[in-house]
Amino acid sequence: MSDELISILVLVVVFVIATTRSINMGALSFAAAFGVGELVADFSADHIFAGFPGDLFVVLVGVTYLFALARANGTTDWLVHASIRLVGGRVALIPWVMFAISGALTAIGAVSPAAVAIVAPLALSFAARYQISPLLMGAMVVHGSQGGGFSPISIYGSIVNGIVDREKLPGNEITLFLASLVVNLIIAAVVFVVCGGLKLPRTAVRAGEEREDGAEEAPADAEGRLTPARIATLAALVALVVAVLAFDLDAGLTAITLAVALSVFWPDHGKKAVNEVTWPTVLLICGVLTYVGVLDEMGTIDYAGKAVSDIGVPLLAALLLCYIGAIVSAFASSVGIMGALIPLAVPFLAQGDIGAVGMIAALAVSATVVDVSPFSTNGALVLANAPDVDRDRFFRQLMVYGGIMVVAVPPVVWLAMVVPGLG
Repeated sequence: MSDELISILVLVVVFVIATTRSINMGALSFAAAFGVGELVADFSADHIFAGFPGDLFVVLVGVTYLFALARANGTTDWLVHASIRLVGGRVALIPWVMFAISGALTAIGAVSPAAVAIVAPLALSFAARYQISPLLMGAMVVHGSQGGGFSPISIYGSIVNGIVDREKLPGNEITLFLASLVVNLIIAAVVFVVCGGLKLPRTAVRAGEEREDGAEEAPADAEGRLTPARIATLAALVALVVAVLAFDLDAGLTAITLAVALSVFWPDHGKKAVNEVTWPTVLLICGVLTYVGVLDEMGTIDYAGKAVSDIGVPLLAALLLCYIGAIVSAFASSVGIMGALIPLAVPFLAQGDIGAVGMIAALAVSATVVDVSPFSTNGALVLANAPDVDRDRFFRQLMVYGGIMVVAVPPVVWLAMVVPGLG
């Protein structure tokens, strides 16, 4: 048995054990990375550690730390009520507002995880307060960010269009953008209906009245009053947005720096916030991605991609490449996967049997629509920032939802974009 197949089988075993024995999958994945890396691939410890997602670790810790501070001092409650007033009290509109904000941020140049890091904590705080499904709200934020993610001036769009130009393939920037926008919009609409969006109240309860769950809202002055701590936190959140979007600073490092600055002035809030960082989620995500890094270094991903590209039936190869893009992207960098798969598709695209524009759009959508998976950066941010939830249950919901995206989306986009020979 080849090393690549062994590494894939070990990944399956990790999933089975984590599911049946309730062991943190991240811890299992670190053990798997050590075992496969040392015994199968003959990697040194430094080589294995090279796959540790240090940037994602800082993003998860920094963003959850900052927004835990915002929850501790009441800033998120103030923002939730401000959002309600902004849409005239229509609770049912809020998921779509979050979809639109996330999409607008990525369309104008924010990388998708940065947009989700900014929007998800507020969106999920709102979901907790008004009894909205966290899966619905998280999905709306992630699909919104991907919906705008391939505009001609976006990060994803620029990267994919650059790869197309470099490989001298025919491309269409507007088709790529609209393909992602339409697919994510349709999925968001389906999720909105399935997860109870149509049952959300058209108007919000006013201060002092009872909500549908029987709880009483806090008095208006308690929520509307801007204390020094809240003002400073709002300024920090604005600074985070400006730093990420205008100056292209790292979202994680910026967030943790702002959180530390706030903790210096309000140490009680800071101490409470550190304890609310979702450390089990950080362990889970970092462990799984470290093992994926070992797979990448072993050549397992290239092995699977090349095996598919050697198939003599172009349409079947196109479908399998979309599936590989979706499966791998659920655990790894979407941009990295697109950068690897588009060149792999060049040989049969050059034959002229498959339309290049449609194939590239299908690959791009397949590799990004699955980012709601809890193992991707976006899904991890949603999981880590959901307050007042059964985190194990929410993790399973995100994993099942991500699995549905992996299974269902590639054949749909293949039928819609590849089979007709779009381009």
